[in-house]
Amino acid sequence: MLTRKQLDLLEFIHQRVQKEGIPPSFDEMKEALNLRSKSGIHRLITALEERGFIRRLPHRARALEIIRLPESMEPAGFNPRVIEGSAPPPAPRQSMPVENNSSMQLPVMGRIAAGTPIEAIQTMSHNVSVPNEMLSKGGKHYALEVKGDSMIDAGINDGDIVVIHEQSDAQNGEIVVALVEDQEATLKRLRKRGSAIALEAANPAYETRVYRDDQVKVQGRLVGLIRTY
Repeated sequence: MLTRKQLDLLEFIHQRVQKEGIPPSFDEMKEALNLRSKSGIHRLITALEERGFIRRLPHRARALEIIRLPESMEPAGFNPRVIEGSAPPPAPRQSMPVENNSSMQLPVMGRIAAGTPIEAIQTMSHNVSVPNEMLSKGGKHYALEVKGDSMIDAGINDGDIVVIHEQSDAQNGEIVVALVEDQEATLKRLRKRGSAIALEAANPAYETRVYRDDQVKVQGRLVGLIRTY
């Protein structure tokens, strides 16, 4: 059984596709359902997918397929159809196939939270091939698997591999690996505010966390990202 919000979203998508042939944007869905952030839409779409009403298609930006409708909405002769994304999305700017470039192996040092901080990174799990062009000149690099969605508006998704240049400081606005109180590691945008440091998410569903500068140690700076489709 669907909740009221889930049913409203499914009906809104279906009606828009039937009327205009294209689905609404996430911003339009958010406005139609009177939600404060797109993360709420993400959760509703996930719930509809888990219940078998829609399916997200790989290799296409926000591509969805309506598999079935509730009896109250289903018209005669309904056939599932792709409602968004008829072709793979364009590659991100400056993206490059790893196999077509000279590369090196970097250790993946566990998982890093893009959300609520998790335990500090401790051990290597495996290696990953990284194009040499992605690496900063000089210094050491390592990789981490992202867990969470607090950096989605910066293009960093759950399950991505981030490439980190090992360093102990960074400029304002740079995305860093930060060790909080020597216990928890997180991936956030760094903001220095006098004697305080703010760790800023790239998702309005998450609050910016502010610490004393002695509570935060920069462990590295984001220099690249690897995504497997």
